[in-house]
Amino acid sequence: MVYTVCIGSNEQRHVNLAFARRRLSECFPGIRFSHEVDTLPLNLQRASLFANQVARFESEMNPADVSSFLKSIEREAGSTRQERAGEIIRLDVDLLSCDGQVYKPQDWGRTYVKQGIEELDKIM
Repeated sequence: MVYTVCIGSNEQRHVNLAFARRRLSECFPGIRFSHEVDTLPLNLQRASLFANQVARFESEMNPADVSSFLKSIEREAGSTRQERAGEIIRLDVDLLSCDGQVYKPQDWGRTYVKQGIEELDKIM
């Protein structure tokens, strides 16, 4: 199965994206990443920029297990509900799609996600 995920952070954003890349690469050795893109926050009062990145990998894991693993990476990075309530997004790693089935259509339509997917399409 081919998975597409999105990684984002607005707190120590480049450090946290590097952490996510390392953890994802450990579990999914053939993973490919788009370039990081800084974006303005959406629907948040906190004005901190986000760093975002799209990744794609193949795995025989089922989508529920992949999603669970992604959330464990968030917890390893120190992301908590309390911080999220304060609009501190230390790390957000979301499953966008699996084998063409889109799980987060609103995120899928964002410009930085589309650009990341186009970039990955060229290298995969």
